[in-house]
Amino acid sequence: MTEAPKTADLGAVIDELEKVVAEKPNNVMARHHLGLVYRQVGRIDEAIAQLEKAIELDNQSMESMINLGAIFFDRGDTDRALELNRQALAISPDMAEAHVNIGLIRQHRGEVDQAIECYSRAVQIDPKLLTAWINLTSAYTMVEEDDKAVDAARQAVTLEPDSAMARNNLAVALYFKGAYQESWKNMDKARELGYSVDSRFVDALKAKLS
Repeated sequence: MTEAPKTADLGAVIDELEKVVAEKPNNVMARHHLGLVYRQVGRIDEAIAQLEKAIELDNQSMESMINLGAIFFDRGDTDRALELNRQALAISPDMAEAHVNIGLIRQHRGEVDQAIECYSRAVQIDPKLLTAWINLTSAYTMVEEDDKAVDAARQAVTLEPDSAMARNNLAVALYFKGAYQESWKNMDKARELGYSVDSRFVDALKAKLS
């Protein structure tokens, strides 16, 4: 997903992008980035308007579709989010990020088996996509596929050893597999990396180790 410009003065970035859009209304990338920055500062309706305009100007603008879908997902409009990610996939069927996003929507709706299919497709396309492995771990855990959950979690940690979420997911997956010592080690690493581990999980793990 394209990120908004990294700067402490987002107001200046907005001013500059608004100037570009005013002077060149058909500049798709300017509208796209303006939408991202508007989202970053919480001007959501304006973000939607800019991203929608970017798509109107360029119906192949997959990044705008993906980012607009993320906004609608955050708003709870999973139908619109799903539609936008499907639009992106219609343009590029091997867009791994869109498969992950559709999986997340499916998982959010309780359609976990379908979510697993989406995440699995994403890692086939891009084996190094960390979010796909992290979400796949969570989905496998939900359906009590503990061995597969651990395997997916290990892939995530291998890709990014300092990912706090990957470490926490591995800890949870190992817990359900009964590997409590290794679970504690990874849970502790997740906390060290800044993850806010659920206190109920910590207590449950302590009980197993006592």
